Amino acid sequence: MATDWKRANTDWLHAARFGTMTHFLAEKPIRESGTSFTVDDWDRLVDAFDVERFAMQVAETGSRYHIFTVGQNSGFFCSPNSVYDAIVGTPSRLSRRDLIGELAEALAAHGVRTIAYLSSCAPCHHREAVEALGFTPSWDFSNNGIAPGSYLRAPGTDDRLSMALRNWEAIVAQWSRNWGASVSGWWFDGCYYVDKLYRHDDAPNFRTLAEAAKAGNPDSLVAFNTGVHQPVVSASEYEDYTAGELDDFWVGNGNSPLSRSINGAQLHVLTYLGEWWGRGPVRINTDLSIGFTRHVNEKGGAVTWDVPIGLAGTIPEEFAKELASIGRAATT
Repeated sequence: MATDWKRANTDWLHAARFGTMTHFLAEKPIRESGTSFTVDDWDRLVDAFDVERFAMQVAETGSRYHIFTVGQNSGFFCSPNSVYDAIVGTPSRLSRRDLIGELAEALAAHGVRTIAYLSSCAPCHHREAVEALGFTPSWDFSNNGIAPGSYLRAPGTDDRLSMALRNWEAIVAQWSRNWGASVSGWWFDGCYYVDKLYRHDDAPNFRTLAEAAKAGNPDSLVAFNTGVHQPVVSASEYEDYTAGELDDFWVGNGNSPLSRSINGAQLHVLTYLGEWWGRGPVRINTDLSIGFTRHVNEKGGAVTWDVPIGLAGTIPEEFAKELASIGRAATT
């Protein structure tokens, strides 16, 4: 790999100590309505999201940054993207409202930064997008939800999914340019097949995905999630901070002690405060959530807590109170 890469300055993430995350997705309303869920339904949900109320609620917890989902498996994304539509075609599942852009501005007014959450490949539950983008390998791609037999192979598909990854990078770069400096970072999920897809000297690779994410803001922080790892690891020299996904509260061991820098990347861990990602009720007591946050802070890291969110953009009261307790402890 090239050695001329310079990681972005992560001082603000180190100083933040504590942040929040929410999953605003179409998956729940799709489950409730079945195949009747339409693009118009999605637009109505996105349009109804109260950005100002949500930004104030996040700020009141003491969170200094927030990770917000652009979209995920369904293919319904909460921000328009002309490159995506040009490749995938219409009718688009992308919202007409740029919720990410508006949210980033509202959060910034309260001193809170925005990090965009995005999968590293096509939405697995939108077959047309999977095929149009070219995420159709001859090998088993099931870890990303794209199983053999669920798609027709796109012409020109190689085992590295070169065409697909270049398409995705172009889409990421377009979003990055749309948002510019208002978005301070990216958290890429599903980078599971690292040796097949990303760890190559020639493009596409981790470096070109990071460059796409930084197209609109070279100071953006980038993390690649390759799955749950204990101890926390850095996936690549081209990420600025660790993805740090955890299911429990064990982040290191005696052979791999925690420190602010994990192979050059800023230490960061991400876990859920509810019973699962985006679901309640609160699964632990306040002493544990505060203690865990302080433990990672003392090692130089930042902790992100995922919490549920209502479709209108409201964090449930029990989670808002818990986050506020964590926020007070993280700053004292």
